[in-house]
Amino acid sequence: MSQTESTIELLRDFLKKRAGVAPEAVTPEAALAEVKIDSLMLLELVFECEEKWGVNFPSDFATPANVGELIELVDRVRAQTPSEPGN
Repeated sequence: MSQTESTIELLRDFLKKRAGVAPEAVTPEAALAEVKIDSLMLLELVFECEEKWGVNFPSDFATPANVGELIELVDRVRAQTPSEPGN
């Protein structure tokens, strides 16, 4: 499984559990609002990623417009971390 695939799987699982979003609705083209990600949910998701992969997001990251941009952000942060605990 590629890094991007594991990122989208984490997003799908997170949104299914927390917001009842169907996994097939979480596509790169989907706007964050379409999959029920508001500013609070985005912060919860960031914390989830930090805990799962032992990464740190910059405090001033730009808010992504859609799921694809969110995946790019997560993957970029993951790539900047030397090793990922739990993987």
